[in-house]
Amino acid sequence: MTIHDPKLSRSPADELAENVSVPFEAARAMPKSVYTSPDFLSLELEHIFAREWLCAGRADSLAAPGAYLTMEIAGEPVVVLRDREGKLRAMSNVCRHRMSTMLEGRGTVRSIVCPYHAWTYNLDGTLRGAPAMAANESFCRSDIALPQIRCEEWLGWIMVSLNPDAPSPAEGLKDVEALVGYLDMASYRETFREEHRWNTNWKVLGENFMESYHLPVCHSGTIGGSVDLMKMTCPTGTDAFNYHFIYKNDEVPLSLAHPANTTLVGDQRRITWLLSIYPALFITLTPGYFWYLSLHPDGPDHVKIVYGGGLSADYVNDPEAERHFATLKGLLDHVNDEDRGCTERVYKGLCGRLGDPGPLSHLERPNFEFAQYISRRVNAGAPDSAGAPDAAAPVLA
Repeated sequence: MTIHDPKLSRSPADELAENVSVPFEAARAMPKSVYTSPDFLSLELEHIFAREWLCAGRADSLAAPGAYLTMEIAGEPVVVLRDREGKLRAMSNVCRHRMSTMLEGRGTVRSIVCPYHAWTYNLDGTLRGAPAMAANESFCRSDIALPQIRCEEWLGWIMVSLNPDAPSPAEGLKDVEALVGYLDMASYRETFREEHRWNTNWKVLGENFMESYHLPVCHSGTIGGSVDLMKMTCPTGTDAFNYHFIYKNDEVPLSLAHPANTTLVGDQRRITWLLSIYPALFITLTPGYFWYLSLHPDGPDHVKIVYGGGLSADYVNDPEAERHFATLKGLLDHVNDEDRGCTERVYKGLCGRLGDPGPLSHLERPNFEFAQYISRRVNAGAPDSAGAPDAAAPVLA
C-alpha cells in the first residue's frame, strides 16, 4: 500500500503560506524552495513585478530633455526618459515594426531610432519617420506610437508600473512620507548610479538590507562599530513597506546632520532610517546622505541591482562636497562588497541539502513581514491587512 505524504506534494507557495501563518514570536526563515524554485519565480514575476511599482532611479539623474535609461520589468523592455517638455515618461522599448529593442543602457538622445530599420520616434513615443514605407497602403504614420507605461515621480524617485490600476505611489506610500518627510528626500542629489549582477536570489539581498542584526559581524570592517543592537528598534510595518531605524554615533560623521544645519534637532540629527519599499526598493536615509538598491530577479540564482546614492542638500552645497562624495563612495563600496560576500554565501547554503530555515531574532521582524507580503501576492486572493507605522517609532517631525 502506498502512503501519501501531503508534504511531498506541497508547492513552494503552499510552504510559504504555512511558514507565515504563525505569530512573529514563533517565526522562522522562509523555506528554501521560495528562493530556488523557477516555478515560484514565475509567480513572483507575474503577481509582483508585473503589477507593483518599481524604482528606475532618481529623477535628478534624468534632468535634461532626451536623457534616458532602460530597464526590464518581468521580461518587458522599458525606456524611461525626459521629454522635450520636461515630463518624465516611461514607454515600451520595442519598435512597432519588427519588434527589435531599441535603446540600451543610459544616455541622451534627440529621438529614438530603431537600430534594425531606422524607424524613428519622438521623445513622446509618436512615430516621426519610417524609411521606404510609402508603398504599403496599410501604413499610417500618425496611427503608430510606442505604448506608454505608468511613470510617476515620488519624493525624487522615478517609479514605474506595468499595472494601469495600481494606486499611485503618493497614495500607497503616504506613510513613508509621514515617517521621514522631515528629511525632504526629494532634495537629496544622486552622485553615483551603477548596475551590478550578483549570484544570489533577489529576496536574499532584500532580506539582508531589512535587518541590521548582521551589521556588527558582516560589516565589522566598515559601519559595524557605529551600531548598538540593544538600541535598535524594529516596529511593525505596513502593507506597502517595512522599516527600522538606528541611532548613530559619530563614527561615520557623514551620517549625521551637517554642522551648519539648524532645522534638524535632537534625534533628528543622528537617526538612520532603513526603508524597504515593497517589492524591491531599499533605501538607507541619513541626515547627510542616502543610498539605495533597486532589484529585479534574473533567474532564481541571480539578481540585477541598480545601486546608487548621494548627498543631502547641505552636503552637496558644502565647499567640501567633492571630498564628502569621495568619502561616501569609498565607504558604501566597501559595505556593498561585504554584503555581496554575505548574500552569495547564503544562496550557496540554500542550495545545499542539509540546510533548514531557523528561528528569527526579534531584530528580523521586517524579514517576517516581507515574507508575509510575498505570500499574499503569490497566493492570489489572500486579503491584505492594512497597517500604519507602529507607535514605537520616534516622533521626529
